Amino acid sequence: MRYLLVFIFIISINITNSVSAKSLKIAFFASSSENGYNQATWEGVKDAAAKHGDTETAIFNGEFNATLQYAQIEDIIASKEFDGFVVVPNDTVGIAGAIEEAIGAGIKVATSLFPIGPDLTTLEPQVNGITATAAGSPVYGATLQANEVVNYCKGKDPCNTIIMIGQKIYPFDKLRYDTFLEILGQHSNIKILATVEGNYSPDVSLTGMTDALQSAKNVHVVLSNADQHLIGAEIALEDAGYNVADLYLMGGGAAEIAIEAIKEGRWDASFIGVPYSEGYLAAEAVINALEGKSVNPVIDITKVGGIDPIITKSVLDANPNWKPEWGG
Repeated sequence: MRYLLVFIFIISINITNSVSAKSLKIAFFASSSENGYNQATWEGVKDAAAKHGDTETAIFNGEFNATLQYAQIEDIIASKEFDGFVVVPNDTVGIAGAIEEAIGAGIKVATSLFPIGPDLTTLEPQVNGITATAAGSPVYGATLQANEVVNYCKGKDPCNTIIMIGQKIYPFDKLRYDTFLEILGQHSNIKILATVEGNYSPDVSLTGMTDALQSAKNVHVVLSNADQHLIGAEIALEDAGYNVADLYLMGGGAAEIAIEAIKEGRWDASFIGVPYSEGYLAAEAVINALEGKSVNPVIDITKVGGIDPIITKSVLDANPNWKPEWGG
């Protein structure tokens, strides 16, 4: 009887350990839960958790507010309810302190969309102990975009250009904007007529572009880091009397609405974005790390989509089965 009790006790311990080893809670910190890109990332996080099984997830809305997001992370650390974090950072530099606190508390952390730290040109971990970075360098994308504009503007003098950016107060947008200016500024035929801060909102972009067109005349190019901006810009341009198909419009994110516009010939290109994959791969890395499995700390999302990062109609024609990962 004594041996039977010991045997039952050992089985009980093994069952308990097995459950605790796979029962996890992952927090997703969205830069803004209303943002379509973040929503697609969230779907990826949830699907990675569902595939693992016995893993709960929760989303926290950062409202595009760096101070709020920092406080949210600190509160969740204090709650001791979650084993892992996936973060889409609002302030890629300032948030590092909160991420260090989380790692110090034993929480596994992956960042999505942008690296966390002072250097946005590298995907290598800058915060000691961070599990993974599922992102792309803003400089890389902005460089490819600006070079496409340079190619379009060859032989056109002047080539009048409007730049649209999220908000220059964001470190990643400031870096993109500076990259645009540096590359375009090397070509005397390219004239920057105006800069519009669209804040990733079609409505804000519509207002901003409408205002810009009061003084910016004879526009040839609209260069934007986000497809959402071009939605509003297109309306403003049409209202101002432009035939949008005659202009060069470049967005970013490869949203469904952009891909449709490119296929129809209204827009010309969009830089790749794979938000679902970012969320899935970031959450998968956190789960694997929590289970003691090896994890690649660098996940370059520009190489995940299986398509040229500058998506044009010719690229789409060559990849007819490719589908965008979010609506826009």
